[in-house]
Amino acid sequence: MVTGSAGFIGFHLSKRLLSEGYRVVGLDNVNDYYETSLKEARTRILTESANFLFIKGDLKDADFLLRTFAQHQFDYVVNLAAQAGVRYSITNPHVYLESNIQGFLNILEACRHHRPEHLVYASSSSVYGANKLMPFSVRHNVDHPLSLYAASKKTNELMAHAYATLYGLPVTGLRFFSAYGPYGRPDMALFIFTKAILEGKTIEVFNEGKMKRDFTYVDDLVEGISRLLPHVAKPDPAWDGKKPNPSTSFAPYRLYNIGNHQQVKLLYFIEIIEKKLGRKAIKKFMPIQEGDVPESLADVDELMQDVGFSPSTPIEKGVSNFIDWYLDYYKITI
Repeated sequence: MVTGSAGFIGFHLSKRLLSEGYRVVGLDNVNDYYETSLKEARTRILTESANFLFIKGDLKDADFLLRTFAQHQFDYVVNLAAQAGVRYSITNPHVYLESNIQGFLNILEACRHHRPEHLVYASSSSVYGANKLMPFSVRHNVDHPLSLYAASKKTNELMAHAYATLYGLPVTGLRFFSAYGPYGRPDMALFIFTKAILEGKTIEVFNEGKMKRDFTYVDDLVEGISRLLPHVAKPDPAWDGKKPNPSTSFAPYRLYNIGNHQQVKLLYFIEIIEKKLGRKAIKKFMPIQEGDVPESLADVDELMQDVGFSPSTPIEKGVSNFIDWYLDYYKITI
């Protein structure tokens, strides 16, 4: 099962798993947080495969989830469904409790009763919050979130550990770093900047352009998930309660960063878009937004050690691929 299969990462992961011979059940509520036509387009592509079954439903419906799990008896569950967006969580906080916490509880309960081999779920680099020590490591303490979205993702990690402890449920959490690529979300910087530059509109450049991000191409994210799925979480025999490692446990619990482990300055990111489009951006420099982290950088040592993979797609190639897709999808000629 892939929840959030109509979403950006869920779509790409489902495509990858289908190509590997898996039968995939995709679940999504197709909400209108952004244009549903994009979610519907992704789903149409997936349903071209006879091995893909799409089910429209909501994680908040516990009975529906239990029925779905009982019917299909999943070997693996990947929970990517969530209410996304740092800034949206400031203006619409209740949605995050319902989708990200209540919804995830229902996933955990369904897994407890129907016992898949492995539950893999999306966390976020936003959990690092006020941390300043770079690169961000899964061994670092993450108790100072800057947004409710970040707090909801940290809560997911704690809930997953509780179920790993109580029920021996193997769980692996993945902290994604600034995902981007074709079929990306319209509320993300690359989509917003590309659209505005093409339309000759002003782009808002926050933190006076001083932002630094570890942008991770979606194919690299999917590669990491694909490798970790059969790498079932196990108890760490070296775990010590007197010196606890936050990324492992005495229970079958693991955390990984999936990031490109390269910082990109926001202004350089914009330059790449400008060069590809052959147009200059009209910039409006703004202060940092509430809830935003000024910079991010992933330590992926654990990912490399455990599954032999480290994301490496250059930002120039990834941005070019996105813009090629954008121009084709929206039938734009430049």
